[in-house]
Amino acid sequence: MDFQDLKKEDKPLLDRYFRARRYENSHFNFTNLFMWREPYHIKIAEEDGVLYMTCEWEGELFALQPFGPVEKYQEATEKFIAYFKEVGRPFVITGIEKDYANFLASFAGAKFEIESDRDNFDYVYLSEKLRTLGGRKLHSKKNHLNAFRKNYPQAEYLPITDDIITACKIELNNWYKLRVADEPDDPFIGWERKAILEVLNDFDYFKLKGGAIRLDSRIIAFTFGEPLNEDTAVIHVEKADPDIRGAYPAINQGFVENAWQDMTYINREEDMGHEGLRKAKESYKPERMIEKFNARLVE
Repeated sequence: MDFQDLKKEDKPLLDRYFRARRYENSHFNFTNLFMWREPYHIKIAEEDGVLYMTCEWEGELFALQPFGPVEKYQEATEKFIAYFKEVGRPFVITGIEKDYANFLASFAGAKFEIESDRDNFDYVYLSEKLRTLGGRKLHSKKNHLNAFRKNYPQAEYLPITDDIITACKIELNNWYKLRVADEPDDPFIGWERKAILEVLNDFDYFKLKGGAIRLDSRIIAFTFGEPLNEDTAVIHVEKADPDIRGAYPAINQGFVENAWQDMTYINREEDMGHEGLRKAKESYKPERMIEKFNARLVE
């Protein structure tokens, strides 16, 4: 297989594969993979109607599950095993969806050790609940949103368009400075900032929907996402001024209400094992979790 670095021009190719079947893993879309292509050294190869991907982290090479028809799982997995053997690396597959994990559990010709990866489970919510924040379980979120509306009646929700992208970049830089001060040794903060700027600089190309909240001529929160499958939207990014009470609930609720009325579910991605992020995502009471697995060839 001839692996090449993932590049912007590969969007039509990846879109075609990801739309050919229903995927629920928030990583299985071009935008997410492109944003993180540099730190994870993401490479792709297409062969015989199957899309193959690898990534690398701290010197270890990983495969993503092959993308293509289910009937090609056997052949594609055999090709991946042969490739990893050829380059002298252990065959490890990361971020697997449940159906492919089940396939590997009974794979003909080799044995895999499969483990659940809780830190990377996606949080999926009913869009109606995020719009209305109704019910006792979301009462505190509704209180924060109501406080925001009471304290800042002049705040307005706007779709992301060219005329406010510069203001979004300013808010991103403000967020970045705060995060760096809190966690100066976390390299992901810088990578995330760079990735978001890349998307904002070419927003139309990625065909995303975005939303922002403007308060007294300043953007205090912004977000963007896209359809993940026919009934689910995935939210890639959500940033807000943490010093403004209710800014996060306001952009969360406003985006779903204005951009995703036609979607049943909202996938807000994983918590990466970050305690604060897990607490925040759980506080919105997910409808379900999208399980992910890692697999290692053992014989």
